[in-house]
Amino acid sequence: MIGKWVKCDDCKEIIYKEELHNNLSVCPNCGKHFRLSARRRIRQIADENTFKEIGSEITTKNPLNFNGYLKKVEVLKEKTKIEEAVKCGSCKIKGEKSILCVMDGNFLMGSMGSAVGERITLAIETAIEKKLPLVIFCVSGGARMQEGIVSLMQMAKTSSAISKLHKAGNLFISVLTDPTTGGVTASFASLGDIILAEPRALIGFAGPRVIEQTIKQKLPKEFQSSEFLLEHGFIDKIVQRKDMKETIAKLIRLHK
Repeated sequence: MIGKWVKCDDCKEIIYKEELHNNLSVCPNCGKHFRLSARRRIRQIADENTFKEIGSEITTKNPLNFNGYLKKVEVLKEKTKIEEAVKCGSCKIKGEKSILCVMDGNFLMGSMGSAVGERITLAIETAIEKKLPLVIFCVSGGARMQEGIVSLMQMAKTSSAISKLHKAGNLFISVLTDPTTGGVTASFASLGDIILAEPRALIGFAGPRVIEQTIKQKLPKEFQSSEFLLEHGFIDKIVQRKDMKETIAKLIRLHK
């Protein structure tokens, strides 16, 4: 994005930035869903003035003393005006009380480190305690390499918490956005009672080149797109951004 204009990567059209924002960051020419910050997503999904953040005190640590890691995180905090790659809180969605987690790809590509895993786990536990449905908007490049095995452990941690949520009978709606990959896909993102996705989102675990080298086969075209995954039963529905809030609210009402 440069100045007041944005170029769409799909149709190559130049769009006035304000027009794009007014259209929920969806290209008015070809329908490409641009990536959203957590703040903008929360404004689109949560009813006005109902989002109350939880877990904001949980911030990045450096368990491996990775050189330059915390300095990079501080620069990102200043640039993005957020503290971590996920924001969690309680809110209302069309009047329905919910726990909402929104990952932000602007913060280290939404990678999952110990703070992200702890925030999401706290949100899950809050949903269980308050008997509320859980909605998670996923966007991630995978595990955070600077935290090594501590990052990978968040997959088991969040999956275990989701298992407790299921046993408690709470509804969990997982929404996969572009891109949802790596350890997030391999843990809580794929464990929703209902899995929604935005159009043309990249969803997968490893990259196509790695998979092709492993299985020694040529992969189908766009096999990691939300459309391909819907066709093969991995997700339940593709939802346009303009319909997302209403769709989630309807699902919550149906499962009350």
